[in-house]
Amino acid sequence: MSICFVTVKMNSMHFGILRLLAISCLLLITTFAEAQQGLPDWALGPFVRPEGANPVISPDPTSTFFDPMSKQEVAWEASDVFNPGAVVKDNRIYVLYRGEDKSGTGIGKRTSRLGIAESKDGIRMKREKKPVFYPDEDDQKENEWPGGCEDPRIAVTREGLYVMLYTQWNRKVARLAVATSRDLKNWTKHGPAFQTAHNGKFKDLFCKSGSVVTKLEDGKQVITKVNGKYMMYWGERYMNIATSDDLINWIPTLNEKGDLDLVVTPRRGYFDSDMTECGPPALLTEKGILVLYNGKNKGGEGRDTNYTANTYAAGQVLFDLNNPSKVIARLDKPFFVPTESFEKSGQYPDGTVFIQGLVYFKDKWLLYYGCADSQVGVAIYNPKISN
Repeated sequence: MSICFVTVKMNSMHFGILRLLAISCLLLITTFAEAQQGLPDWALGPFVRPEGANPVISPDPTSTFFDPMSKQEVAWEASDVFNPGAVVKDNRIYVLYRGEDKSGTGIGKRTSRLGIAESKDGIRMKREKKPVFYPDEDDQKENEWPGGCEDPRIAVTREGLYVMLYTQWNRKVARLAVATSRDLKNWTKHGPAFQTAHNGKFKDLFCKSGSVVTKLEDGKQVITKVNGKYMMYWGERYMNIATSDDLINWIPTLNEKGDLDLVVTPRRGYFDSDMTECGPPALLTEKGILVLYNGKNKGGEGRDTNYTANTYAAGQVLFDLNNPSKVIARLDKPFFVPTESFEKSGQYPDGTVFIQGLVYFKDKWLLYYGCADSQVGVAIYNPKISN
């Protein structure tokens, strides 16, 4: 009788454990399925933050260099580091990121310079102590003093020319500018991207955020042409198009009235109700041209109430291959949102994941982003696991 009782008790215990395991497995499968259902087959992701890895770059008050503006040693990344571009070179990931000193108080009131870090795995970073790109005694002084050089987005040609689109900030007008390099450390500044276009019509336009179109070829992400031209999506509040023959001089696309052809605009009641700012280099795929972008939620009426007011979260939009200004699909919900404490503190406590760097590395996609305008993070999409 006692043996029978013990046997029944053990069976019940085993059944309970098995039931719990089954429920756990079902929850995991359901969660994964929901994540997959949330992203259509044309979108990239899901992107997952590697456990215990973030932030991958933080401010460093011990990094100093001799500043050409102040003529003294400056702790150039002592205050905040954020908004990174990324590219692959020699089987390593290189991240160029924006570093701010402590020369002022408030967003846009300090000087920005670009630092560089390299990584063998995309997570552990080896950083240079001095910036590789900064406002200098050069022909761009008028456009870059005293605010500096901000928000790099980098891509590479098949021939190995690295093209960087960044923001020049003289604290009067922000200008989208171009620089090129063969080694990522020695750069040639070419000035504002639109300085000669349309007879100088947009020379002094307040503009930011250029996402040049790239394509995955033989496992390498390279700059490609669209309808015979290099092309980029660009803009901060609205998304526009520009084309180029040389990757240096860019011509914005205009509508029939001669104004900028706004191909993506904010949507009332959605996570991108206030801004639709271009993210990392765009990607030409079989389904269309994919642009990952930063959407800002409004602070008041018209915002998406599912997300915190003024939050920056990331969206995706797909354009027609034959008509790159035609939107054929767009996510209604962000695929990447601020969830971690370091993404909701710092310079931008409302919450920011600001995506700018996207690389294909060892069969995975790595997305680099700014965390609340104060640190740098990474998230990874592994197609082999997700598909």
